[in-house]
Amino acid sequence: MSPAIGDAAQIPESKSTSGFASVFKSLTGNKSSRSQNPQSPVSIAQHANGAHPLQPSIYGGPADYEHLYEQLKPDKPLADRISAAESLRLAVQDYPLSGVVSIFKQAKDLIDPSNPREARTAGFELLTACVQQSTSTDPERLAYFRVLTAPANTEDFHLQLASLVELAKRGKDLSGFHYDTLPLLTLWLRENFSLASAARRHNKGGSKSKAPLGEETNLSKLFEFIVAVIKFSFNISSEETTGELIDVILDICFNTPQEPDLKACVNVIDAIVTYGDIPSSKLLGCIKVLCSIHGLLGKVQPDAWRSISNLCKSHNGQTTIRILLGIVRDAPTDASSGKQSIREIRGALSVLAKLFSKDGQNGFPLVPFTLLMGALTNVVAVERIKIKVENDVLRLILSLFNNEGKDMKLNIMEEDWSVMFAVVIRCSQRVLETFDGHPITNIPGLSSISAKEDSNEHTLAHLAQALHTLILRIEELLIKFSSADFFQREDCIRFFVGVHQHLPESCAKLVIEHYMEYRYCYPSDLEWRDNTKLILTAFFADRSRPTHIRLHALQAITDVWGVVEMMDGHDDADTIQIFVASVLDDVGDEKDILILQDIVAFAIAVAETADEGLFIYIVDALRESITSDRLQSPLGSPPGSRQGLMNAGRPTSVPSGLAQTPSNVVTKGLIQVFMRAMDKSTRKALRTFDEILRIAQSHECETDARLSAMRILLRLRADWANRIFLTPSIESEGLAASLYRTRASLARKQAADEAAQQHRLSRVEDLSSSRISRSISFGQGQPQSKQPGRSGSGMNRTLQRNHQMWMWPDADALPEPASDKASSILASMIKAEEWPQSQNGCTTEDSGPGAETQPPDSAVLTNKTALPVNLYLDAIIGLFQNGCEWEVYSYMLVHLPSQLTNQALFASSIPKVKRLRELLCDQLKNSSFQEPPMSSGLRKADVAICLYQILTMVMGYHQHFEKTDQDEIVRTFLQGVGERTSKCCIHALSICCHELPGSTSKALVTILQKMSQIITQSHVAIHILEFLACLARLPKLYVNFREDEYRIVFAICFRYLQYVRDQQVKDVSNRNSIPNGRSSVVSVDGSRALVDNRLSESNLRPNTSDDLPQYVYALAYHVIIFWFLSLKLADRAGQVSWITKNLVSTDLNGKERIDEQAQVTLDFMQRVAYADVDESSPDPAFNEDTFGEIQKKRWIVGNSLITVEQATRGDWAQITKRQPSGTSCYVIQERFTRPPPHQEQAMTDALKDGRHSDDNVKLPSHLLLQLTASTPQFGEVLRPISLPVDDFMERVIKQFNRSFTVDGHKVGVIYIGENQRTEVEILSNIQGSSDYTEFLSGLGKLTKLKGAKFNTQGLDGQFDTDGEYTFCWRDRVTEIVFHVTTQMPTNLDQDPQCVNKKRHIGNDFVNIIFNNSGSPFRFDTFPSDFNYVNIVITPESRESFVASRFKSEARTRSAFYKVQVMSRPGFPEISPAAETKIVSLTALPGFIRLLALNASVFSQVWANREGGEHVSSWRNRLREINRIRDRYGPKHAGSTPVSPPGTSNGASSDTRNVRDSLNSLRRSSVANFLSNATESSSQRSSVLSTAETEVGPGLGEETLVDSLDFSRWA
Repeated sequence: MSPAIGDAAQIPESKSTSGFASVFKSLTGNKSSRSQNPQSPVSIAQHANGAHPLQPSIYGGPADYEHLYEQLKPDKPLADRISAAESLRLAVQDYPLSGVVSIFKQAKDLIDPSNPREARTAGFELLTACVQQSTSTDPERLAYFRVLTAPANTEDFHLQLASLVELAKRGKDLSGFHYDTLPLLTLWLRENFSLASAARRHNKGGSKSKAPLGEETNLSKLFEFIVAVIKFSFNISSEETTGELIDVILDICFNTPQEPDLKACVNVIDAIVTYGDIPSSKLLGCIKVLCSIHGLLGKVQPDAWRSISNLCKSHNGQTTIRILLGIVRDAPTDASSGKQSIREIRGALSVLAKLFSKDGQNGFPLVPFTLLMGALTNVVAVERIKIKVENDVLRLILSLFNNEGKDMKLNIMEEDWSVMFAVVIRCSQRVLETFDGHPITNIPGLSSISAKEDSNEHTLAHLAQALHTLILRIEELLIKFSSADFFQREDCIRFFVGVHQHLPESCAKLVIEHYMEYRYCYPSDLEWRDNTKLILTAFFADRSRPTHIRLHALQAITDVWGVVEMMDGHDDADTIQIFVASVLDDVGDEKDILILQDIVAFAIAVAETADEGLFIYIVDALRESITSDRLQSPLGSPPGSRQGLMNAGRPTSVPSGLAQTPSNVVTKGLIQVFMRAMDKSTRKALRTFDEILRIAQSHECETDARLSAMRILLRLRADWANRIFLTPSIESEGLAASLYRTRASLARKQAADEAAQQHRLSRVEDLSSSRISRSISFGQGQPQSKQPGRSGSGMNRTLQRNHQMWMWPDADALPEPASDKASSILASMIKAEEWPQSQNGCTTEDSGPGAETQPPDSAVLTNKTALPVNLYLDAIIGLFQNGCEWEVYSYMLVHLPSQLTNQALFASSIPKVKRLRELLCDQLKNSSFQEPPMSSGLRKADVAICLYQILTMVMGYHQHFEKTDQDEIVRTFLQGVGERTSKCCIHALSICCHELPGSTSKALVTILQKMSQIITQSHVAIHILEFLACLARLPKLYVNFREDEYRIVFAICFRYLQYVRDQQVKDVSNRNSIPNGRSSVVSVDGSRALVDNRLSESNLRPNTSDDLPQYVYALAYHVIIFWFLSLKLADRAGQVSWITKNLVSTDLNGKERIDEQAQVTLDFMQRVAYADVDESSPDPAFNEDTFGEIQKKRWIVGNSLITVEQATRGDWAQITKRQPSGTSCYVIQERFTRPPPHQEQAMTDALKDGRHSDDNVKLPSHLLLQLTASTPQFGEVLRPISLPVDDFMERVIKQFNRSFTVDGHKVGVIYIGENQRTEVEILSNIQGSSDYTEFLSGLGKLTKLKGAKFNTQGLDGQFDTDGEYTFCWRDRVTEIVFHVTTQMPTNLDQDPQCVNKKRHIGNDFVNIIFNNSGSPFRFDTFPSDFNYVNIVITPESRESFVASRFKSEARTRSAFYKVQVMSRPGFPEISPAAETKIVSLTALPGFIRLLALNASVFSQVWANREGGEHVSSWRNRLREINRIRDRYGPKHAGSTPVSPPGTSNGASSDTRNVRDSLNSLRRSSVANFLSNATESSSQRSSVLSTAETEVGPGLGEETLVDSLDFSRWA
């Protein structure tokens, strides 16, 4: 074996003992022979190793042969040996010597690698000559072989190879070493290729035209010798030996760049194929190498084809075809094989092309068409396959249809073309794409392709033209065989679809009609999925197609999807992918609204059932559409113009409803996806929610899209279990009207603007063109541009900016109706719910054996995902802080307050709520919030009103705020009092009184002072008075008030009373001077300037104070009474003079007047100024059985009806004083002194009863005269009026006693249970939730009806037909009886319509609705002509009835409720809850009771507003007393008490002077005494016997006020 490079120096020096002996030992097994012939192998071996010293005899040769032989021996000098070797070589060649073996033995050490080159060369030449002797035996040849093939110097390989070639006789004779030859040659081939490669690399910088010396020649000769050996002696080669040789050959092919090497390798393989057989395991490698060479190297290609041809014609022909197809079919998908795999595939394709053309003739195997197409399909399906491979594939297929004008081959016409067309389509798509992936749709476009690989431009152009030719050829075939059975028709149609961008219009139409006619896209077709994908790809995705073509194709597919959805297994991923990928591909570039709407609708349907991966793809595609739309939208152009730009050149009519941006279409689609995923998939819902939220807060999105996003975000709600749901409607009419977003308010605004503009035009004609731009044109559905357009006039920009994109009610706010069903998988907060068990571990009363103690819907508390509400609220804060388009901003202003009432929604977002509170307070205090656009007709204060309402809702989270934060809230509301925001801030402060009492108390004096400064604003009159009425019932807030602070309250009431009085006498024309019908306020002081009420009034309803001043009048008196009672008893008398002075009015003639309400108010003040006691009633013990005969006498004294019952023969008497404001009874005893014994009896003493000689006889008149002033009494008006004692008067007194001394009100209380909507369902309730029961307990006291002494307001007090109990409430002035429907009997068998209940609540002006239905309450739920006001209470978070029963005590205490006062249409705006407020359960009963009371008072006034007035119980009693006086008193002319302004008899006259009658009240000492008794708490008190009657100046010298001020003489 030859040593490797670099190893020659390491080979040890040869020994004389080595060589043939060892070789033969290995061959013979060292066995001895019986006879040893000198020429036998044994003897040769022994001789060669010196076993026998005898030299063989030499025959023939030159004369000096012996000498030369001696010189050749190893012990001779090397030079002599070299010379002898040269001479002997010639001798061996020229003479037939017999001692060749001996010569070989003596010279074999000369070729040792350690010898000089000259010696080695001489030695190899001599040994070569020796082996050429034909007389050598096989053992000798084997010995020669081993010596010659022993490791040698690499420089001597050519000599070594030459000696072996001679020994083998050029491959023809391998006797003696048959089985060692090919392994040796294989080894030499590997080593010499390595040496040649190294030499080439070393010589790389030299001349490339010359090969390196020696190495390549050696390699070439070695190849030739190997081919010769295979040719002549392949039979001695084993399969293993051949395989090893082939491995080396293949390795050389893989690693050599030289064509001679490849050609030599091909020759070796061809020799093996021709003269032997390639092992089956090596056949694949050989074919791959041959294919690679055939496909890429032109000079070697003939040799490779020759080898492949021989292989195909051999018995391995079919195997070769299979391998070739396998190379193409099994193209590697990874990048590990690199370029080699590409070379193999391309070579295989070129070989298959030639073989297919042979058509199985001339011994070539037939290439199966089906297998070929299958292989081509696989190879083009590999993504990493290079374009040249596809070019080769396409060239092969195109050649099948180009038969030089002849008919196509029969074997092609009989085959299935579908696979072939698929391959063509794939290849054509690839080669007709630019390197950035975009398709080239026309042939000239090929010039733009970069020639990166071997200048493929011409090839690509040729292929494109060939494709076009193929299309025409297929069309010809379809036409030619239109009536024949052309079974490839379907394949041709599909091929047309695949190359649709190259199809003429006729072909496109043909394809669509064909598919639709045969319903290939429907599931009834086995290939309907593929057909659907083809239609979408060919005719929908191509935006160059006309809209109607695309719509037709899309509609067909969506119809198919509708059928697919109804099938089982429609959620197959492949099926969905077919639909979605084709429809949504590049949807971001779709700007055709009609098509985009259909696309989005389809995406929604698919997304509902899509898996996560597909769903993400859909959402990403839709999001891309929104981004693309913003980037491509024309700046400032309205949607209508954009639609025109999109459809330029197309005669189409776009309905106005489609005037929206593509972003809005997609946003609505995302909203639908979210709505449908809320109860099905948390991942889908959360992902869609993120997208919607991103749209809402992104300034890069279109306005209408952001508005659509806000529409659904602001409708998010959470129920009691924090489960998310969508509310169908939002209660925000009032705020919407304040921004002119309701039809009524907008109509008023338009009318006002038109009138104002006409007024301006009439005054300044030349300014009409500039002023007309201020008139507002309103529209709906028009997106608003965030920047003004740059084209058109300023007027056009104003009109465009002022397009209103939303109105209330927003019926179409959501793309589909929202279900109010709570999601079972989405929650606002995830927390561990612990349901309380009933005591002792028992189940609830409704549960049977084995029933669970948890409510039925508790299962939904598991497997929930939290919706990131905090991110949503953070986005809202960002929009408020940074500003946004007015349409989006105004929508948030109006709708956010309603959402904030749902505290369950923001349960996990309290830090964000705190941040929102901080932002609102900061913006309101600094006026740093966003201003409305000029064209809207709004002012900044209108925005502030909405922000204050939002802050009011945020106040509902006060339990999470610090004390300083609560103080800041109150201060912020206080700042808004005095501005146009006064009303909403006063309402908010009313809530603060209940929810933030500490902070409100701290600022209360400032609040009252500010309210006293704005009393000239009539639009806040009732709101200030209602606030004061509310405050009066919360004494803890003003416990530290001083006299001056109380006077602020009274002063406010007095100014409003004066305002109402002035309304009658002053010109009211100013109220009608404003074009929109709003009134101007008449100031309290005539010197004050008029205040423009229009700027401060709500846009929702007319001004209540102007529309019905009687309510202001009644409310002011109520406040005076309440606050007078709130004074400490010791301080009350000190306020009487001042109050009395302000209750007296002066008419136009300067005459003082006092109306009835003032009279009864003073009457009440007399009763309570010096005593905190209630009414007293007659003592039932004062009777004739106890006191004997009792005589009764009655008088009218002032405004009092006095009854004296005197025991005629005793010291006791009972005095009953009936006043308008109440009744007082006193039992008194006159202590007579027994006369001294010496006193003489008068004649009248005989009248005494003898049986009671110590008793005095007294009559009732005696007591009256003793307590009244002494004579003289000037004028009849000062005298008590005696009343007759008869049956008529008894009836009158009984009737008078039926007039109650408190104002009675009836208020219905109705509970609406879960999901109840109809009247019968609601009225059938016999119980409510736990919080409803607790609310009732705080609303009033449970009172038994049977035998009730109070006014039951129509409830049966005898037979319990309306229930045994009801809830009632009463204070010193007012009484409310609640008609509680759940307390009334329910018998659906006898009263299926609940008429008995309806007759009560149907006649109540005011109803309290505890709405636990989960749906908004409709005012018309209980049709009635008398229901004016419904106070609707709704839990802030919807809860089921069962859940409410399991509500923990802590949760009940922390519960909050929405409160809204709903009024009959056309009813003025009243109550601080006209806009929804949020109130805690703790404050709820008191707050609702106050609302109900005020609403009832207003309703009573409202019901009598036309032609009459509501008369209170006090005034009714006063009138009864006056009627008695008129009947029995002296007749004289005078004026009657004045009725409240605004009533029908406000100026009616009575025949009696009011002042005189009131002066008589002062002069009547009985009344004075009874009003000021300090010991009136006792029903039996002693009357001072020394009482005197005051005598004053004449009547004309005393003012009316002085006569009324009882505190001066009490």
